[in-house]
Amino acid sequence: MDFQLSDDQRALRSGMRDLLGAVFDRDRMRAAVERGGAVDRGLWRELGAAGFFALRLPEEAGGVGLGLPEAVLLFEEAGRALLPGPLVATHLAAGLVEGAAEGEAVVTVAEGGLPVAHLGGADAVLAGSGALTGEALRAFAAEARPVRSMDPLTPLHEVEGREPVTEAYPGALRCEGALLTAAEQLGSATRTTETAVQHARAREQFGTPIGSFQAVKHLCADMLARTEPARGAVYAAAVTGDPVEVAAAKLLADEAAVRNARDCLQIHGGMGFTWEADVHLHLKRAWLRAARWLTAAEAEEVLAAALGPAGPLSGGSAAHGRRRSEVEGRG
Repeated sequence: MDFQLSDDQRALRSGMRDLLGAVFDRDRMRAAVERGGAVDRGLWRELGAAGFFALRLPEEAGGVGLGLPEAVLLFEEAGRALLPGPLVATHLAAGLVEGAAEGEAVVTVAEGGLPVAHLGGADAVLAGSGALTGEALRAFAAEARPVRSMDPLTPLHEVEGREPVTEAYPGALRCEGALLTAAEQLGSATRTTETAVQHARAREQFGTPIGSFQAVKHLCADMLARTEPARGAVYAAAVTGDPVEVAAAKLLADEAAVRNARDCLQIHGGMGFTWEADVHLHLKRAWLRAARWLTAAEAEEVLAAALGPAGPLSGGSAAHGRRRSEVEGRG
C-alpha cells in the first residue's frame, strides 16, 4: 500500500499554503494580535470560498467531496500559519449549522470544564444540548465571563455547568476534532523547526553561525526527530480513523508542538522572548491546543488500555471496544 501523497493532495496542500501566504501573512497575523484574536469575517469567508470548511461534504450537498486525509493536510497548513479562530469546530459543523460550510457562520465548541474559545464572535456553539444559535446562543453567552487567555489570538470565555460536547455529539465528532487539532499541532511543530534552522544559519556568534555549535545542532535534530514520527502518526490516523491511532497521533503531535516551540525559543535566545518575535505565539497556541478535544492524560489512558493484556494490540477485543467507546464519547 502506497502512503505517499498523491499529486492532487500535494496540489491541495500547496494551494492552501499559497492562499494563507496571500491572505494571512505576518502583517495580518500581527493585526489579529492587536484585535485580541477576534475572527476576521472577511478571511473566514475566503476560507469558506476555498472549500476549507466544506471539504468533506459531498458534492451534492455543495461540498468538495474529499476525505479526512485531505482535511488533515489543510489543517496542518493552518497550524503552520498560526491561523486563528475556531477552525476545527466550524469545519465539523459544516452541514450541521447553516452558513458554516460557506464561511458565513463562525462556530465554536463548548467542551466540559474548559473555557469556550471565540465565543464573542460566534454564530453558533456546539454544546451538550446541541448546536446553540439565536436566543439559545445569546442566553449561553449571557452566562459566560471572559477569562485571560495565554494565547493572544484566542479569546476565552468561561461558562459553568454545561455538558461536554461528547454528550450531544458522540462518536466521530470528538475523534475527528482531536485528529484535526493534532494536524494543527503538526503544522506548528514543522514551522518552528524551520524557523529554528533558519535562525541558526543566519545568527552568528564569535564570527560563526550558531548552527555550527553542537548544542544547537542537537536541538534542531531533536525537533525534527519529534516532528516526523508525529507526521506519520497523524497521516496514518487520517487514513484509518481508528480512535486508538487518533489518540497516539494527538499525543505525539502535542508533544512535538510544545517541545519544538520551546526549543525554537531557546535557539533564538533572549530575542525569542520578546513580543516582536513570533516564537512565543506558537508555544502559547500549542499549550492551548494540547488541552482541547483529547488531553495527554486521556490519550495515554486509551493507549494503555490498547496495550494491556486484553487490548487489541495483544489480541483482545473487549477492552478495545470499551476504550473505543470512551474516546468516542459513548462510554
